[in-house]
Amino acid sequence: MAVTIAISGKGGVGKTTLSAMMVRSLIGRSPRAVLAVDADPNSCLGITLGIEPRKTIADLRDDVLKQKIEPGQGIGKLEAFGYACQQSLTEAKGFDLLTMGRPEGPGCYCAANNTLRAFLTQLSQSYGFVLTDNEAGMEHLSRRTNTDIDILIIVAEPTKVGVVTARRIHELAKTLPISVGKVGVIWNRMAADVDIELDGIARLGVIPYDQEIVDLAVAGKTVFDLNQNNAAYKCICEITNTVIDN
Repeated sequence: MAVTIAISGKGGVGKTTLSAMMVRSLIGRSPRAVLAVDADPNSCLGITLGIEPRKTIADLRDDVLKQKIEPGQGIGKLEAFGYACQQSLTEAKGFDLLTMGRPEGPGCYCAANNTLRAFLTQLSQSYGFVLTDNEAGMEHLSRRTNTDIDILIIVAEPTKVGVVTARRIHELAKTLPISVGKVGVIWNRMAADVDIELDGIARLGVIPYDQEIVDLAVAGKTVFDLNQNNAAYKCICEITNTVIDN
């Protein structure tokens, strides 16, 4: 069974870039590939990983409601939807990408979402790691999969707002109808000697501000263009070692 990692944090804290770097750091740690799930409606994980999603799950759900997905001989519409979900995976070297897309519209998505949950549960068994880049809250994840979270990583900046947001996400995680294992915070763009402690939330590590990452983003390059000795990336690798091995 895959190790499931969920990344959460408020917008603008570098959550998606951190998620992409962690996907890179996970490649090769298991004989099986990594599944990267972009669960943020503002889907940018594929951009940072250098691949374009074939189609989003939101598009497929809409197709079900609009009857654009036609069942084949001997299978029903929801089975056809499950097959379409499989086809929506974008494959790359060492990892696959699944993009969830925008939230549900005004129609009833219950049947399609139930099929999607079953699909994701089965799909996760084919991977060594499943890493989900979430939107600011955790509701998106709880609506769309019944897979338990082994590791919840909260990304925050060293500000009052960052501290408050980290605490809120931690409290929200306790209310989800899924099991959450380890919980920890990564302080992004913070000096190593700054000391911020949150009661009940482990400090997984600190990522320093890094101009190389900014320059790569401006140039439209990906995390795979980042030097493996880059200070921020090395911190991510150390954090990955900590959360996976302990």
